[in-house]
Amino acid sequence: MSHVRSFAPIAAPDARVLILGSMPGKASLEANQYYAFAQNQFWPIMEAVYGVAADLPYEERCAGLLAQRVAVWDVMKACFRSTSLDADIDESSIVPNDFASFLGDHPAIRGVFFNGTRAEKAYRKHVIPSLPDALCELPLVRLPSTSPTHASLSFQLKLDEWEGKLR
Repeated sequence: MSHVRSFAPIAAPDARVLILGSMPGKASLEANQYYAFAQNQFWPIMEAVYGVAADLPYEERCAGLLAQRVAVWDVMKACFRSTSLDADIDESSIVPNDFASFLGDHPAIRGVFFNGTRAEKAYRKHVIPSLPDALCELPLVRLPSTSPTHASLSFQLKLDEWEGKLR
């Protein structure tokens, strides 16, 4: 098992939407970029929902999200995992990111949107119990995972869900 660590959020102080993954996969960690695995549909979905072109250089995609007041981060700061799969995360090793500070520094956030079930479950288990009551009132919305391992839904069905809940 490898000890893996996430990276800093993509976030501006005026962010209204917070999109959370669980932990970056191997390709993302190697590239030091969110959703770097070519088959992950996150960036094509961001293009369709927010007009941030998926083929732009990473820094420009991030700037596009910031301009749309979208923040991206991961629930987990660190964990042990044997592969890139969420299913291989050692539950007892999860260290969550500091959401009390993050949400306090980003008071315009109106909702927390999870990129898949694992991110939502980890947030509810490892983050919610440590948050002040006022921060627990934010709407929590699970979206279908953009990971290629979540292939039971077509791109269009995923997009419809993301678009319908983010807009």
